[in-house]
Amino acid sequence: MTDMPRQPPEPIPVTLLTGFLGAGKTTLLNRLLKEPGLADTAVLINEFGEIGLDHLLVQHFDDATVLLASGCLCCTVRGDLVEGLEQLLRRMDNGAIPPFRRILIETTGLADPAPILHVLMMHPYLVMRFRLDGVVTVVDAINGGATLDEHPESVRQAAISDRIVLTKTDLVTTPEEAARLDDLRRRLRALAPAAPVLDAARGEATPAALLDAGLFDPSTKIPDVARWLADEAVDAAEAEARGHVHDPNRHDDRIRAFTLATEAPAAAAAIDMFLELVRGTHGSKLLRLKGIVKLAEDPDRPLVLHGVQHVLHPPSQLAGWPDDDHRTRLVMIVRDVEPAVIRRLFDAFMGLPMPDQPDGAVLADNPLAPATMRR
Repeated sequence: MTDMPRQPPEPIPVTLLTGFLGAGKTTLLNRLLKEPGLADTAVLINEFGEIGLDHLLVQHFDDATVLLASGCLCCTVRGDLVEGLEQLLRRMDNGAIPPFRRILIETTGLADPAPILHVLMMHPYLVMRFRLDGVVTVVDAINGGATLDEHPESVRQAAISDRIVLTKTDLVTTPEEAARLDDLRRRLRALAPAAPVLDAARGEATPAALLDAGLFDPSTKIPDVARWLADEAVDAAEAEARGHVHDPNRHDDRIRAFTLATEAPAAAAAIDMFLELVRGTHGSKLLRLKGIVKLAEDPDRPLVLHGVQHVLHPPSQLAGWPDDDHRTRLVMIVRDVEPAVIRRLFDAFMGLPMPDQPDGAVLADNPLAPATMRR
C-alpha cells in the first residue's frame, strides 16, 4: 500500500444524439455501435410515450444500456437522466459492468437539447465524471426543409450541433429533390457554420468524423482550439449573411452565428460582467457560446468558456496557448438578437468605446444593472 493520493478519474466523454422525429437517429446509432471502437460505449435512450419501442432496435442493448422512463428528456425526465448516469457510474465503479469509455445519449425527436446540456454542465457530481464531447444532429434529406419550416425544435437542434448528419440522401432522385437538398445544405450551414455536414449514405458518418469533437484532441490530449471553435467558418457564414434579407417569420432566419474577437487582453472582471449582462438580458436566446479568452491577469494561460443559454460550464484555464493565435475569441449562436447589440457590449467592456455608446465603467456602475454586476 502507498500513501499516494488518489487521482480523480479522467472525465468520460458524452455525445448527445438528437434530431427530429423520423430523421434516422436509431439507424445511425445501430450503425455506430457495430464499430469495434465503440464496443466499450454505454448507451442511454430517451423514449416518448408509455411503451418504449426504439430501444428494441438498438442492437447494443445490454447491461451498459439504460432506457430512460417515459416522458421527454428535456423536461420532466431530467431527474431520470441524472439517475441513469449515476446508476451507470455506480455499476461501473462497483465492478458490476465492464468499464466504459464513452456514453451516447439518444433523445426523442421532440427534445430541446439545451436542458440536457445544462445537466452535464452544472450537476455538481456529473460535471466531475463526464465531459460533453459534442452534439450530433440527424437531419432527414427528404423532409428536412419542411421540418425546419414547421418545427422550431428542429431548428434549435441543428443550431447547437457540433456535427450534422444528413440521412436518406440516396432517396433523392429528381432534379426538384436535388434542388431542395441543396437549399437544405445552405440552411444548415447558416444555422451551424461550425458543424461539418456529413452524408450518411456516402459513409461519411463514421465514429472518427462524429466523435471526439470536444476541445482536446484525444490522441495527444492537447487542446485544438481552432477545430473546436471553428471561428473561421463562423466568420465566413456571418459575412455571407450580411447580404441576406432575413425573414423574421422563418425559424432559421431568426438564428445568427457570429464571432467576437480582440487582440487585447481582457480583465477577468470585464469578461465576468460582459457574460453576466448577456446572460441576464438574453439568456434564453443565447443558444450556445464557445470561447477562449486572453486574460490580462494571466495572458499566457487562456481561459476556456462554454455555455448554453443562461448556463455557463465552470470555466477552465489551459496551461498555455496551443497555437500561435493568442486572440480572445467568442463564438455565439443567438436567436432573435442582432449580433451588433452584443458586439457593442463586448467592445465597451473590452475598452473599445464608440461614439455615443456607454463604456464598461458606465455599465458596471449603472444602478439598474443586475446586482451581480454592480461594483
